[in-house]
Formats: sequence, structure tokens, C-alpha cells
Amino acid sequence: MKNITNKFSKTYLPAKALLLYREQEIEEFYIESYDIGKSGKPTNAHPLSVRESQSLADILSTSVENRQGFLQPKGLLPQEVVYINSGRNGFAIWFTPEMKRHLIFKAGLTIPDGVASMPPLLWKATASALEMWALKESKRPELSSILYYAPFFNVYRDGRVCMGSVDVDIDTDCYLETFILTWENYFFGSAFSHLLGEVSPVKVNVVSLWQKLISSDEAFPINILKKHPKTIKDLLS
Repeated sequence: MKNITNKFSKTYLPAKALLLYREQEIEEFYIESYDIGKSGKPTNAHPLSVRESQSLADILSTSVENRQGFLQPKGLLPQEVVYINSGRNGFAIWFTPEMKRHLIFKAGLTIPDGVASMPPLLWKATASALEMWALKESKRPELSSILYYAPFFNVYRDGRVCMGSVDVDIDTDCYLETFILTWENYFFGSAFSHLLGEVSPVKVNVVSLWQKLISSDEAFPINILKKHPKTIKDLLS
């Protein structure tokens, strides 16, 4: 659990109070706004105005993440970044070209830990969850680019990654570059343990695939990737 004592070092005084009324039969709502007087008591009760609603929306949208730099680049936007949504449930989409990474496997899979070639990958992450797909080319993907199932264990058919016992801890002041690096380290630093689904994510036996690739100089065989029904456009919402 994080120590949030420093969050209370400033003094905040009440300025406005809202009272929400609900009509039980037809589920209609009415909001009454109160100003807070110098004595700390609510005064000037009135229906919440459009201007007050807009002001409240602006305050709420200016989240802690946005104020402190969450998902903001430190400099120019990194070339691997495809899309950023810095809204309330912000996320980033980025890609990695073909590369070699060290992988960890649970003993029951009979695959030794070691370095292996990866296909190009497409990543989508929020502050708490990761999704992943494979690509066939190392160049920057476009809206029309075809997605493929990520050829790994611990990945659901829809692209969601099961992080298992990994303690995901993304700070609210996490800049984009740190955000990307942290998620990649989480993924490759966790142990692959099992398939999430009854079907192999590739056209061959996935256990045999990684047994062959680990600690070899072979490139990842792109032709064994399976096409995924999602498109990059689907990921933007």
C-alpha cells in the first residue's frame, strides 16, 4: 500500500456542495447546488446551472494523472508510440519490432528459460491492465494493419494479458517512456505458465515452438502466426 500522507499537507476549504435527488419510479435525477459561506454552512440553494456543470466537468477531467504528467512524453513523442488516450481511463498503444528477449517459463512446461526471438508486437496498456497482439512487419502499423494472436502463454484470446502474481504499480506521475518500459519489464519479467484457451495461439504446437527458439539464433517464424479478428481501429476506444 502506498503512503499518501503527503497528499494531506495542504489545507482545503469547502467551496461548493451538491445534493442529488432521485425520482424512484422513473429514475430521474435533480441536482441542487449550494454555496459554502464563511461559517462553513451551505447557503444559496439553487438548481445546478449549465455553467456550474461545465465547470465541474472541467475540474473532474483535469485528473491527477493529467496534472502530473501521466502518459505525457518527456520530449518528442517516441517513434514506437501509435496512439495515446490521456482521458479518465487513459491508455497507450505502441509497437516493438522483431527483437530478442529473455523469457521465463514455469517448470511444468518443459521449456528452459533463455533468450529467444520475438515477432513484432503491438501493446495496449492502461495503468492497471495490458493487452497484446503480434504483427507481421517491424514497421509502424497503420489502421489497416492486420493483427495476429500473440504467440505466448498467459494471453487470453481477446488479447488481454494475465499478469498472475505480478504487483502492477504504475505511478500517477509516470511519464510515457517510463510507462512503456515498465510494462515491457513486467511482461518479460513474469513467468509464462499456461495457455488461456483451448486453442494454440499459433499454427504449430506452442510448447515445441519455444523449445526450439530458446537459446537459438533462429528468427521467429512469422508464417505460423494466426490472424486475429480485431483491428487497430477496434483498439482506439
